[in-house]
Amino acid sequence: MEKQFYVYILANKRNGTLYIGMTSDLVKRIWEHKNDCTEGFTKQYGVKILVYYEIHERAEYAIQREKQIKKWRRAWKLRLIEEKNSQWRDLYADICPKAGFPPARE
Repeated sequence: MEKQFYVYILANKRNGTLYIGMTSDLVKRIWEHKNDCTEGFTKQYGVKILVYYEIHERAEYAIQREKQIKKWRRAWKLRLIEEKNSQWRDLYADICPKAGFPPARE
């Protein structure tokens, strides 16, 4: 299995504050957000709910997509979330290895 890259969106509540990020280890990165491992925006605003993610085969594609979404109007970001996760469920449990998500690779 080849390395994968992820663009993700976190929220603090439904229609609340949003954070868009990119990583090659989604499970680890979301765990870090949830546990306030680093200072910054997500810790300051309590943005810890994984509401959207997408998978990319190359880092360049994920970086490009992250930048694209960050430039979008808020309404477009909300629509993107709603299309895939209309209940604004926290998707973290869905991506954990015990749920069958492929384990992160170093």
